[in-house]
Amino acid sequence: MVVPPELRAQLQQQVIGPGGSTTSRLQRLVNFMLSQNPGLGIQYAVDATSTVEQAYRTRKANCLTFTLLTVALAREAGMRSYGQGVGEVVAWREEDGTIYRFNHVSAEVVIGEAHFTVDFARDTTIARDAPKQITDRQLLALYYNNRAADLMLSASPAVAAPYMTMSLQLDPGYANSWSNAGVLQLYQGDSRAAERDYLKALALDPVNANALFNLVTLYQDNGDEARSTIFEQRLEKVQQKDPYYQFLLALHDEKQGDYALAVTHYKQAIHMYDGDPRFYLGLARAYQQLGDSRRAIRALHRAHTLAQESATDQHSAGLEHSPQ
Repeated sequence: MVVPPELRAQLQQQVIGPGGSTTSRLQRLVNFMLSQNPGLGIQYAVDATSTVEQAYRTRKANCLTFTLLTVALAREAGMRSYGQGVGEVVAWREEDGTIYRFNHVSAEVVIGEAHFTVDFARDTTIARDAPKQITDRQLLALYYNNRAADLMLSASPAVAAPYMTMSLQLDPGYANSWSNAGVLQLYQGDSRAAERDYLKALALDPVNANALFNLVTLYQDNGDEARSTIFEQRLEKVQQKDPYYQFLLALHDEKQGDYALAVTHYKQAIHMYDGDPRFYLGLARAYQQLGDSRRAIRALHRAHTLAQESATDQHSAGLEHSPQ
């Protein structure tokens, strides 16, 4: 989070120097980070987990790096700023047989009694829960965790291991890091250590879907059907209460051409959480494929309404005021 001298000089000239209210300074900071010439023009890149200085050099950042940059620069500009975690979102990628599920972070800036959120990908991440402030140690733990995950495949497990160790030292109570540590142990050929780390994750969070999924896979690969069944049942109970899991099932149903089952899963997702327009867009697609235009139009209208409500106070890589 160290701010290089050149960046500090630009910050002084474009953000701090003009003066005015703290709120106007914050708006200038956001514009400075996002706008090109004379700003930084930071561009989103999913794999750009980097330090503040590296982000300044490359002009690339993912949501974690952008949060580090925002917090560091806001503090340089005399503002109170912290990281925020918003939990898991519906975002994933697959690479070389490994499935990555994403968490999301953003920056909070406090001005008097007002709380502002600076978010690099707000329009592409929807979470049911409000963001929660996290400590600098937790924020940096996420950085090391991300670096470990990236290096595990791009370099080697041995190169990734020190980053994972640092992540666990900084935030030993974060269940997802222990689950990721288990994956790393498995890549290093130590299935017993992987099992230990997965179980540690579940001790911290008994309904952690990542750890449950990894344990089921581990026991299946080892031929331990009894334990695999036990944890598979636990995983199913967690998934049945997760609207986004129902959403993923519905997407799978669509790909398989089973639109009636897709409708069932979309409606289950909506019953659990009525705030995501993507659920209604999917429902509309499925109804249209079934020839039910009336219900499809109704679902589209609901999706449009939710999207408009979201757009009222959400802006991509923008500034949002959250009254406390």
